[in-house]
Amino acid sequence: MTAPFDRLVVLFSSTAGVSGPKLGSDEKEIIQLVWQVVDLTNKKTGKLCEVLVKPDYLELTDECKAQSGLQENDICIAEPLEQALHQFTQQVSNEINLGGGTAFCLCTDGQLHIRQVLHPEATNKNIMLPDCMYSFFDLRKEFKKCFPDSPEIKELDVYLMAKYLNIEVDSSTYSSSQVQMMAKIILTMASDPFSHTFIEPERVNHKFETGTCSKMEIVDDNTVIRARGLPWQSSDQDIARFFRGLNIAKGGAALCLNAQGRRNGEALVRFVSEEHRDLALQRHKHHMGNRYIEVYKATGEDFIKIAGGTSNEVAQFLSKENQIIIRMRGLPFTATAEEVLAFFGPSCLVTGGKEGILFVKYPDGRPTGDAFVLFACEEYSQNALKKHKDILGKRYIELFKSTAAEVQQVLNRFTSTPLIPITPPPIIPVLPQPFVPPPSTRDCVRLRGLPYVATIEDILEFLGEHTADIRPHGVHMVLNQQGRPSGDAFIQMKSTDRAFLTAQKCHKKTMKDRYIEVFQCSAEEMNIVLMGGTLNRNGLSPPPCKLRRLSPPLYAFPPPAAVIPAEAATLYQPQVLLSPRALQPSTAFYPAGAQLFMNYTAYYPSPPGSPTSLNYFPSAAAAPTVAPQPGAMIRMQSMAYGAGVKDILNLFHGYQIPPESLMTTSNCYGQSGSDALVTVPTLQSVKQDINHHCLGSHFLDLQLL
Repeated sequence: MTAPFDRLVVLFSSTAGVSGPKLGSDEKEIIQLVWQVVDLTNKKTGKLCEVLVKPDYLELTDECKAQSGLQENDICIAEPLEQALHQFTQQVSNEINLGGGTAFCLCTDGQLHIRQVLHPEATNKNIMLPDCMYSFFDLRKEFKKCFPDSPEIKELDVYLMAKYLNIEVDSSTYSSSQVQMMAKIILTMASDPFSHTFIEPERVNHKFETGTCSKMEIVDDNTVIRARGLPWQSSDQDIARFFRGLNIAKGGAALCLNAQGRRNGEALVRFVSEEHRDLALQRHKHHMGNRYIEVYKATGEDFIKIAGGTSNEVAQFLSKENQIIIRMRGLPFTATAEEVLAFFGPSCLVTGGKEGILFVKYPDGRPTGDAFVLFACEEYSQNALKKHKDILGKRYIELFKSTAAEVQQVLNRFTSTPLIPITPPPIIPVLPQPFVPPPSTRDCVRLRGLPYVATIEDILEFLGEHTADIRPHGVHMVLNQQGRPSGDAFIQMKSTDRAFLTAQKCHKKTMKDRYIEVFQCSAEEMNIVLMGGTLNRNGLSPPPCKLRRLSPPLYAFPPPAAVIPAEAATLYQPQVLLSPRALQPSTAFYPAGAQLFMNYTAYYPSPPGSPTSLNYFPSAAAAPTVAPQPGAMIRMQSMAYGAGVKDILNLFHGYQIPPESLMTTSNCYGQSGSDALVTVPTLQSVKQDINHHCLGSHFLDLQLL
């Protein structure tokens, strides 16, 4: 336990911007320091002192002028902050020494004057603060300790504390009255009958401590923030510098990487307490160089995903604390530790020699071309970074400052499953099995620009009379990674003509004051999106990486059924019949225990719906049903030589003839013959429409088999 202090220095600072609970949130500079020494032993106060500070930008807000009584002319001749702090330290030391004391501690009204004003500005101006600025007493917390039945700390201020103790409010200027009333409050607390002692001051960390985090560690959600907009070359030390004055937990700065393993401009920062997290949120849109940084709340789970690790090898590598980590990228796959040591040379000694080098490898032991190297001091690391893009073997090597969290992320990425697992809650097929058309058939429509609050019922109402043409379970709303509507939906129609008509009639109709774009598309395009492809203004794009986006389903391929009856097959010799193509699986079910791994751009479908499944109109299940008529096999004769499958399918446009139902003949040279076999749903209508039509310059003759 620390010995109680016998002297406190009450300190108050004013900035060129807002004051009160928002002090320091606008990045305005300090323009005034006011202080007074309080002798707790002799129960007396010293002289009230004031020093004006000249900011880099002479612009005062109206609130500042009204509260401080200062004008631009008053501070334009003042000393800059570094000289003002030197003057403060000199005068306080002289007064303490004259009184026969040596040790003292600062005391402020709350945390803002030290954590949100002095330390951030001194860091931005590269000013070395004296040691006395790294510890202070928060008068509000000390008051709450002394008077437990007083209002909560967040509600306390100087006037409320003075009123609680029946202390007369000073009528002088705002800053002077604040300091004088704080001095009176302190003397009252230190006197009988309260006899409060000031023992444990608040501490400000001198530097950020690196460290590791286990995936099994529990992180409080109220201590984590997400910083966005960081320069790509920033390190954890730069993040700690941005949040200077606030205490970041050991190893609590984790830079985020994108799907390619490069930094994406975001970081997760873990603080020692919720109080420090709340102060960090007040630095939203503060600047790091020329860039403003956005600060948002995050969760402990988010931090563990980025910074957590389970590898013993990594834990041993990072066990050497307060080391500077350099990442090497682009190493030859045959590179050894000796070659890496020789690459850096004697000007930048690697900590521990070979033990200070960690090669990143795939699970099977193959090298990835990445490595991390430890250096003991900033000088060695700067010398190492000068070798950026120097040659090792026949390759140039990229060098970057790294962090412990980045080491964990890179090792997690290469040695385990992807970092962001997404498991869909229900077990649903991507497309219902009975209604998967051939990929080339454009019998679907895509709705773009839907309101985020739109439901399937809203979509059915929007389509109006065209809802009767929707297949059962044919409405698929596309959700984003968070499971929320993305503004897109796909509708499976009963035919290509119905899809075309729906797109023509409904395009740019309004839904809830928004016009909706409606496009005709194919089932293949719909599947691309529902299986993880991206949606953009230029259309549909396949998944952005060649790796599997989903856990591979266990398909069972049944033996292909005969396409034509045995008696019909006798009309042709076996060697001229083309081998039937195996049917692809029409649906993909995901096992309950399987995880889907998607990147940030992934979409997935909502459970499908339809007018009947949603009771949008009465289901026809109770109506008398007609047994489906089996398809008929017809023979097409007198075709032009060279006619392909596409030409024949175009001739049957509107009858939904799948390519698997079409067989063509070929001659001994492998060229298409003049005959073909087609399975059609109804023969009469086809014969009436197609018989004696031309395919190329040849009239066709259809013959029932």
